Amino acid sequence: MITVGLFIPCYVDQFYPGAAIATLKLLKKLGVNVVYPAGQTCCGQPMANSGYEHLTGGCNHLFIDNFSGFDYIVSPSGSCVLHLKEHLHAQGQEDKAAHIRNRIYELTEFLTDVLKVKKLNARFPHKVGVHQSCHGQRGLMLSQMSELVAQPFSKPMQLLNMVEDLEVISLNRKDECCGFGGTFCVAEEAVSAKMGKDRVNDHLMNGAEYITGADMSCLMHMEGILRRQNSNVKVIHIAEILNAEPERIPVTTD
Repeated sequence: MITVGLFIPCYVDQFYPGAAIATLKLLKKLGVNVVYPAGQTCCGQPMANSGYEHLTGGCNHLFIDNFSGFDYIVSPSGSCVLHLKEHLHAQGQEDKAAHIRNRIYELTEFLTDVLKVKKLNARFPHKVGVHQSCHGQRGLMLSQMSELVAQPFSKPMQLLNMVEDLEVISLNRKDECCGFGGTFCVAEEAVSAKMGKDRVNDHLMNGAEYITGADMSCLMHMEGILRRQNSNVKVIHIAEILNAEPERIPVTTD
């Protein structure tokens, strides 16, 4: 049996524990032995993105102490996974760091590339818009970029197509950035907010009931805009959809 170390990013742990719980349940449902290292904290991405990667040494060593030795490390966050793949280094622990860089996966790529999931027992009877986060799409190659003349593919879409009664809506600009960008939304608040409004509006115009994606940070940004607009549209991490079990039909007897 595969043993996976479950890495839950700070903002998911603090604000969206449902996405973490759904990830855990989904992996277990698929026969994976999951371990949650209790000593884990931030991966250091916010500091690195702000130009202070030289101060992330403590984060790197702690991450290695918590996650070395697992067959794989899985996280419901493309941006944190990409950061670790590209920036996890630690003096005196380079072998362990290299092992982690080669064995850490975002959830949907783990399901498609490692477990090679072909069937899910899930049902979600709603119209759903799929947000392609930049880190996942352009860094981890979870889906093809629309500006390229190449065969289209999408690992999140491949999994969503296995969900019963789910209708994926078409977007006018399917892989446009939402404007979150981590610390970008703080440094360039006005630009970030306008990009987010444009991204949300595309989903609204095309009839979405839910907006989903593989990065809760982007969904959090769009959720704030939806709330300010008093919209009924909700955001939901893809793990929560993939783990949405079909309703049980009560057994009746005469």
